[in-house]
This record gives sequence, C-alpha cells and structure tokens, in this order.
Amino acid sequence: MENKSKYRLIYLYQILIECSDENHPLSTMELIEILKNRYSIDVNRNTLGKDLEVMKQGGLPVEVIHSTQNKYYYDGQVFDLAELKVLVDAVLSSKFITERKSKELISHLLSLTNEYNAKQLQRHLDVSERVKSDNEKGYYILDAINSAIDSKKKISFQYIDYDVDGRQFLKHDGKPYLVSPYELIWDGDFYYVVGYNDGRSKVQNFRLDRIAKRPEVLEDDCEPMPNGFDLNLYRKSIFQMFGADNTTCVELFCHQIVMKALIDVFGNDVETKTADSEHFTAWIKVCVSPTFLRWVFGWNGLVKIVSPQKVCEDYRQMLENALKTQES
Repeated sequence: MENKSKYRLIYLYQILIECSDENHPLSTMELIEILKNRYSIDVNRNTLGKDLEVMKQGGLPVEVIHSTQNKYYYDGQVFDLAELKVLVDAVLSSKFITERKSKELISHLLSLTNEYNAKQLQRHLDVSERVKSDNEKGYYILDAINSAIDSKKKISFQYIDYDVDGRQFLKHDGKPYLVSPYELIWDGDFYYVVGYNDGRSKVQNFRLDRIAKRPEVLEDDCEPMPNGFDLNLYRKSIFQMFGADNTTCVELFCHQIVMKALIDVFGNDVETKTADSEHFTAWIKVCVSPTFLRWVFGWNGLVKIVSPQKVCEDYRQMLENALKTQES
C-alpha cells in the first residue's frame, strides 16, 4: 500500500488523461472511487485536493470547474476529435498500409485521446472491406528508403509485377534494380520512390508496395540529379497533369458541371469564358499525357478538346485504339 501511495499522483494524472475532458469532468468523489477500484488506493478528499493542486502548480494541464463539488479534467490533448478523425480516415483509406497494420496504427492513434473519443471513433471503423496492400513489409521498405535518402546512399531491390493469371513475378528476371533515391511521394493512396535508375540511366518512380522486400542500402553514394532535372516539375508531370517543356495550352469546351472539378485540378486562376447558360470554354496549361486524356474521357462527353489540333488527334487516336481493342 505504501508503494502505491508513492505513485498516487501518477495514477491520478493517468485517470484524468484517460477518463476526462472538458465535456466529461470528474468530481473528487469520482476520482476517489476510481483510484480505489483501479489501484486499490484509499485517499480522502483533502489529500486528493492537495494532489490536484500540486499538479496545477507544476504546470500540468489539469483544469478545475469550481462549484459545490469541484470537478477536474485533463486539458492537454494532442489532437481534438476532428483531427483524430482525419488521421484515422487517412489510415483507413490508404491502400499502402495493410489491414493488420491499419488496425495497429489506429489503435495507437486512439491511445492519444480519452475513452469517450476513442469509443466514438471506434463505432465508425471498418477496415475489412477496404482495398489494402498485402505487403506487410511496407513499413520496413519505407524506413530503409528514408534512411537511404537521408544518407544519400543507393538502394538495391527486386520489383514485383503480375502475369495474366494475376500471379506475382519478379521483373527484370529477378535482377535487382540499382537506384539513387531522391524523394518519397504519396499519391493516390500509394507511396512512390523517385530516383535515378542505373540500369536505364534515367529518373524513374517505383511503387513501394511492389518492392519485393526491404531494399538493401548500399555503401555507394547516390548519383547526383541529372543536369536540368527539376524534381518538383517531375512530380507534377508524372503524378498530376503538369509538366515543364511539354506543357501545352489546351482549349476545352465544358459543361457547367465540370467547373468545380476544373478548379480543383487546375486552380482558381484557370482562364474561362461563358459560352451559353450551360457551357463554358477553358484554357489550361497541361502536360498532354495519358493521365490528362483519361481525365477528359472520364467526363463522358462533358469535356471536349477544341485545340490544338495535335491534342485533338492524340485523343481521337486513343479512342480509336480503345474501340479496336473492344471490337476485336
């Protein structure tokens, strides 16, 4: 009992963290009862009041609501409920994180709040129906690449692809890729590493969940970025619809429904002009890549490419190729 009394302030502080907040303050009698039931510690109201005052004077975020029976609560949460909800949703939606690791991460996030918020968040959790990676090594792969980027060392790894039966096989006949990693990019629920591929003598990107196992961090120093290479422009060109030298001003004829999406993708300063009550013309600077053409096609006729003619022809060719494949 004597040893438990020595830790009374620690236990009391832990109770306030786990069981209280501004909407759920605890009275002295409630705190006395929890100390007795959870830790078998008997304490009177005067002693408890002094303990709580010591906490406040020591700078701990313990607040008091003065009334006929004072109530206390912990006011030092790292995240509020809305912030935790965003973080939990991000983990849930991430295809890179496996189902098992998602549950583990969410458990860690819920430990950062009190039991009331944790229960509220748990009521809306459902990991099992999400599309998730089955690569449990993802975290170790990410850690190794991060270390290599920090130390500016090359990495060596095998890369996975799939055959027509959906079976995995190692690309490059199983030979390791030798890459100088420059940056990790999160895009479309997946992590990618961007780096210089020695075998191809060019900058490429690789999806982390398709790396077979933890990369080997080599002693060899990274190759410097190629002259004139702009990592920011590369990111925009590959993962978005923007580029550098291959940027083209494209004229589009769009239905009004498209306006919000156009602004979301190309920004508030996109140039537009009203055509009629339901349509508008837009001029955008874009990297005319398959990513952009797929974006146009996804609007099912609500977006029409007007000019330049070369882009119209590229889009028409893509559609004709798709029709030939469908009809063959």
